[in-house]
Amino acid sequence: MKDSRHRRTGQNRLLRLLDGLERQSRADSVIDLVSRGVRALPLGAGRDLLHGKWLGHPVHPLMVQVPLGSWMSAAVLDLRPGRSREAGLLIGVGLAAAAPATLAGAVDWAELHRPQQRVGLVHALANTAAVGLYAASLVCRATDRTRAGRGFAFLGLTAAATGGMLGGHLAYRQASGANHAEEVPHVVSPGWHRIGAVAEFPAGQAVRRTVDNVPVLVVRETGGTLHALADRCSHLAGPLSEGTIADGCVRCPWHGSVFRLSDGWNVRGPATAPQPAFDTRIVDGHVEVRLHQPVHANHGRPTPQAVPQRLEGHSGD
Repeated sequence: MKDSRHRRTGQNRLLRLLDGLERQSRADSVIDLVSRGVRALPLGAGRDLLHGKWLGHPVHPLMVQVPLGSWMSAAVLDLRPGRSREAGLLIGVGLAAAAPATLAGAVDWAELHRPQQRVGLVHALANTAAVGLYAASLVCRATDRTRAGRGFAFLGLTAAATGGMLGGHLAYRQASGANHAEEVPHVVSPGWHRIGAVAEFPAGQAVRRTVDNVPVLVVRETGGTLHALADRCSHLAGPLSEGTIADGCVRCPWHGSVFRLSDGWNVRGPATAPQPAFDTRIVDGHVEVRLHQPVHANHGRPTPQAVPQRLEGHSGD
């Protein structure tokens, strides 16, 4: 009955396997242990560097192109007689590049949801197997066992391809590295939106409102300045309105990303994209917000930066 049901829905066996892997909890204790260890690494500012905050998106997918490209090129050379030495050089380049790529992937993986971490663990195991097989290939080549070296290399490429497939599932099916706030500018309609009376926004507290079905975080500072950001964290859609407000920033309660309230800039990762920010104003005792547009739509000239609205002495516009 189960197989016939899957045939009717058109789901293939590979997708069933991957969906089952997301729900498999047997390795959760291992995931907890390893993720705690990764988060405890004394990386300092290097953690955001590895997350790809400087790049605007995760850096791990970029870094893995070097080992995968090197190993694929080595496989092509191994198909030609007498090119084992050159293939071995490429394998060595891939092994050297695999170390920083693995570290970047690990710091991203430690800040994912549990179903993503389950797939990511198998992704990491497949890539670890690939590294071991390619290391064995180099040893065999160095001891004049060329045929065995080629065999280990092709097995390593198979393991790396499996890891790449799982990485694609993480990125595209589970959206592990996607910007989860990207759709906000496409959903929120232009113009000002009234979201409540000023009295509904106590000073120093995060308040959640909705604009065109998009959750918005609103914070009024003690001095009266109002800030508004998209509420769902760009990292994994965590509710910023349930986070911590301090030093002009909000900290996501799920994975600790920190965003500046004045403009949504991601001060600290794992988020690699800033939060969409809103302009604010007071009209007849009510707060209104408008999605901030940094570039003038018609002339390409920068518009004035969003100025958080203060309560005192403003009559609206």
